[in-house]
Amino acid sequence: MIDALFGSKTRVKLLHLFLNNPGQPFYVREITRKIEEQINSVRRELSNMLDVGIITSDSADNKLYYQVNQRYEYYVPLRAIFGDAKNNIKNTLIVSENGSSKDYASVVRAISGFRIVIFAGILVRDSSSSVDILLVGDVVTTKIKNLIKYIEKNEGRDINYTVLSYDEFYYRLSVRDKFITEILNSKHSLIVDKDNVLSKE
Repeated sequence: MIDALFGSKTRVKLLHLFLNNPGQPFYVREITRKIEEQINSVRRELSNMLDVGIITSDSADNKLYYQVNQRYEYYVPLRAIFGDAKNNIKNTLIVSENGSSKDYASVVRAISGFRIVIFAGILVRDSSSSVDILLVGDVVTTKIKNLIKYIEKNEGRDINYTVLSYDEFYYRLSVRDKFITEILNSKHSLIVDKDNVLSKE
């Protein structure tokens, strides 16, 4: 049934493989062994999936590696369909009108030391930012890593985040730095603004 829906048995097997191993690259012959399909069929489907954008490719050690594109628009629903039960995390998070999770916001605000926190990218619906979280302030590295791990576990994918000191952020903001401007010009959610630096704008 699902083979007919998604076009071919090979494609379904590839989706299972990639979506259950986010962040794990595979080369063609490795893939054919794992899914037990003919190499020509695998190459054809990999080409189709690259065209769609669900996977990416990269060369290393004279081999071409493929892995799932965790920033693909339909990554989350596809993972819900093809991910094994043990890898699927039930999403019980409440999403606000701008698309960011209220639960994440409360976790962030419970950590002292952040002066500015911005959600964007995959955490905010329709955001075009390549950065998902911008963290500004003086916070113990361990706390930041635990926060990112928590969000990644719930999202089922990697999170792109940047940590800046308050002085560096304020300077970049004042000179209209391209990196900061791109985040602010894309759809985003202001989670923390302790000094009302951005709330005034």
